[in-house]
Amino acid sequence: MDGILPLFKPKGLTSHDCVFKLRKILKTKKVGHTGTLDPDVTGVLPICIGRATKVAEYLTEAGKAYEGEVTLGFSTTTEDASGDRVTEKTVTETFTREQILGVLQSLTGVIQQTPPMFSAVKVNGKKLYEYARAGIEVERPTRDVTIYELELLDDREEFSGKTISFRFRVRCSKGTYIRTLAVMIGERLGYPAHMSNLIRIESAGFTLDECKTLEQIQELMEAGQSAAFLQPLEQGLFHLPKFQINDKVSKKVLNGAVLAQPEELAVEKGEPFVMMDQNGRALAIYQVHPTKEKLIKPIKVLALEL
Repeated sequence: MDGILPLFKPKGLTSHDCVFKLRKILKTKKVGHTGTLDPDVTGVLPICIGRATKVAEYLTEAGKAYEGEVTLGFSTTTEDASGDRVTEKTVTETFTREQILGVLQSLTGVIQQTPPMFSAVKVNGKKLYEYARAGIEVERPTRDVTIYELELLDDREEFSGKTISFRFRVRCSKGTYIRTLAVMIGERLGYPAHMSNLIRIESAGFTLDECKTLEQIQELMEAGQSAAFLQPLEQGLFHLPKFQINDKVSKKVLNGAVLAQPEELAVEKGEPFVMMDQNGRALAIYQVHPTKEKLIKPIKVLALEL
């Protein structure tokens, strides 16, 4: 069994929980997810099965989209609704639609984020949430992320109340914390805030309407219909450049050969690209050789019988 399974992750399960359950349902150990989703978050979680586990990291690199809700008035330890309240400040002003839109616009583009303490980012070989659970505060690395689009999903002209909540849609790069983005929205409006709800609507090119639940997958497996939920691994590599080769070169590629760089191949040094056979199957991930001029070398060979 090989391919990508677009899973609808339910609330309350970690990404690792989903992998554990799918190994039992699919009766295979070769199952891997493409980046963690917090237990409280639902939505698209592409799962790699069999040969596709070799390309999981490339799916992780692709952009993602979410629909979330920010609530102004109090912050939490985890920056989402599952944490304990930290700072509270009653909202005493009315915000106009233009003010909210202005803040969202100011957070569009390349921005800097500091990962939350309750996150899987590692500092000195230890995950931040391990420090947080032990009550230890450590210095966290600030990093650049890209917000491609940040849209208000609320048609009100004015926003008021002791707490204020509104929904948004965001398209962003790998490594973006939507929890932290919600906190940043609050900061720019002058109030403590947290992310009160989140669903991932797209990941690695897969959308909600392509996803199956764990229960649906179980039913399809019992009916012998795995083709009803598995997508070809090539679909998860949509964002990488492709280069088609003939059968003679295909055999060399599957053997992990270093090859001469074709003149028509236009990629930057270090940029991964996919070697495709005449039937449109992905055989390997290659890159321009880092030290040897006019050569290309394999990063990952995707085992396949020709």
